[in-house]
Amino acid sequence: MAITEKNIMNRLYLIAGALFIFSMGIVFKLVDIQMVKGNDYKELALNKTEKMFTIEPNRGNLYSHDGSLLAASVPKYEIRFDAKTVSDENFEKYVPALSDSLAHLFKKPSSYYRQLFRKARANGNRYKLIARNVDYLDYVKVKQFPLFELGPYKGGFIETHKVVREYPLGKMAARSIGYERVDENGYYTRVGMDGAFGELYLRGKEGKRLKQKIAKGQWKPVGLDNIVEPQDGRDVVSTIDINIQDIAHYALLEQLEKYKADHGSVVVMETKTGEIKAISNLGRTSEGKYYEKLNYAVGESHEPGSTFKLMSLIAALEDKVVDTSSVFDTEKGRYKVYDRVVRDSRWGGYGKISLAKAFALSSNTAFAKLIHENYKEKPERFVDRLMNMNLHNELGLPIVGEGKPVIRYPGDKGWSGISLAWMSHGYEVSMTPLQTLAFYNAIANDGMFIKPKLIKSVKDGNKVIKAFDKEVINPSICSKETVKQVQQLLKDVVEKDFGTGHDLYSPEFSMAGKTGTCQKNYVAKDPDKLAYISSFVGYFPADNPKYSCIVVIHEPDKSVGYYGADVSGPVFKSMAQKIHTISPVVDEVDDDMPKSEELEKDYQQYYAKVRKEYNQVPNVKGMCGMDAISLLENLGLQVEIRGNGKVKNQSVEQGTALNKVTKIVLELS
Repeated sequence: MAITEKNIMNRLYLIAGALFIFSMGIVFKLVDIQMVKGNDYKELALNKTEKMFTIEPNRGNLYSHDGSLLAASVPKYEIRFDAKTVSDENFEKYVPALSDSLAHLFKKPSSYYRQLFRKARANGNRYKLIARNVDYLDYVKVKQFPLFELGPYKGGFIETHKVVREYPLGKMAARSIGYERVDENGYYTRVGMDGAFGELYLRGKEGKRLKQKIAKGQWKPVGLDNIVEPQDGRDVVSTIDINIQDIAHYALLEQLEKYKADHGSVVVMETKTGEIKAISNLGRTSEGKYYEKLNYAVGESHEPGSTFKLMSLIAALEDKVVDTSSVFDTEKGRYKVYDRVVRDSRWGGYGKISLAKAFALSSNTAFAKLIHENYKEKPERFVDRLMNMNLHNELGLPIVGEGKPVIRYPGDKGWSGISLAWMSHGYEVSMTPLQTLAFYNAIANDGMFIKPKLIKSVKDGNKVIKAFDKEVINPSICSKETVKQVQQLLKDVVEKDFGTGHDLYSPEFSMAGKTGTCQKNYVAKDPDKLAYISSFVGYFPADNPKYSCIVVIHEPDKSVGYYGADVSGPVFKSMAQKIHTISPVVDEVDDDMPKSEELEKDYQQYYAKVRKEYNQVPNVKGMCGMDAISLLENLGLQVEIRGNGKVKNQSVEQGTALNKVTKIVLELS
């Protein structure tokens, strides 16, 4: 029996020990949870119920040069209702009036909103949607409606908002105005000006807002204020003129539709400043409609064709291998270089013509002879001259995706014995429309090569925080003598009856420029696949250029027409005349008008009086009324006039101390 009692006691001790160890384990675990891992578990719990959300700042606006909106950030609000925070008394008192107010604003029956609120109340809904995509002015109204005006805790009012980018011009200039988008991985896609200036100016800085998780995975803002307030982006004022943009867009669209072309672009630039006033890029869809698919003017580098003859001509004139009177035999429109033949567009050629006339006629054979025969022994001399004029460099635009120009050097891949002849008239070289325009603009600007500019200033509200001046790439691409010569030749293209652009001539309005017709896909053996690029580039008015402009149209329907003078030239002329019409005219006042002795006498009398220092009321009798008023008001007196003409009487006598007078009455006759 003693043995049995001993066994029982041993078992009790064993159980008691196990219970003690177990209780100590519980205590240890509690201490570990409370003291060691407590903050981790607390943070985990908070993460499941509370979370910090990013608040997107308002993106800065993009404006045209005159302050018209091109791209604007507009807040869109979502209105929700917390049915559990509202007392029974306030709910019954205010919901009918709130429903009436919402019905009036959003054009729905009042009964719809009453039913919506009562159903949310019955279900205990803490995040019931009332309206979404509400603009700011309507949001302010809703916030002041009955019940909602009591705020989030007493009135159940909840708002969240997102920022939406809107474009007042719609699809016009869409690729140049552009956008900035970011995907779920934080990768940005930047297009046009809106993309180019996003990170630097437009984007702003994000804010932070604490939200609490409620039913069904929804999150409700906590408190009234943000943890970190967002900083709105700054506004950017571009160089775009919406009137000129409108002209360019519709002129290009009309011609693309007429010639059933694949795509085209237009750029208008202010000569002296390099400011881009309009840039339009339209591409054809499978349905035959046109819209801004790509920024061809900035990004599409292609063989320019005959517009490159200006560059070749300047190189030859600068190297003094010829002058404009040098004569070239066009050899019946065919000039053989090794195993290849350069052809003129006119069968039979132009006979023997001067270089000046060859430029106006756009003779390929004359220019192939000019460059090949004068530079074949030392081709790098020609290419060096082109590179000295910056033709091999990108313009360095802020817009992403500028096309790279191609100017091959002897020894480069693709260089051959025929390269000089083909480069002379715009083949085996490549440039974007904007790069070509920038060069022609330099000629209009007496040789100064200016970087095209898209942005005038950055503003914070009404305050300009950064202004952008013109940027000179090359102060003189060639001698003044050469500039004057080619300026005249560019006028001849339009004004001379044999010039390729003569159909554009108008005696009332002067233009200067160069046509271009370039074969595209010429390596294809199938003649049906042979296409053309038609272009015209120049400036206006010819004698005092204000604007330069380029028009490039790709793959016009050959059955309708494809020459640059026919396809692109009319667009240039139409735009030039309309832009010239809307441009302000500065009138000079003729200073040779006969002088009036009486007016001169009045002025001298007034001038003599205002130069005196007064502490007494002066005598203004006999003075012109307006002169007397100006004099007396500058002395600090309040002036009342009666009648018209010269001062007959004054209510305060001459010599009265000014510190004793506040008002004086003048009688005029």
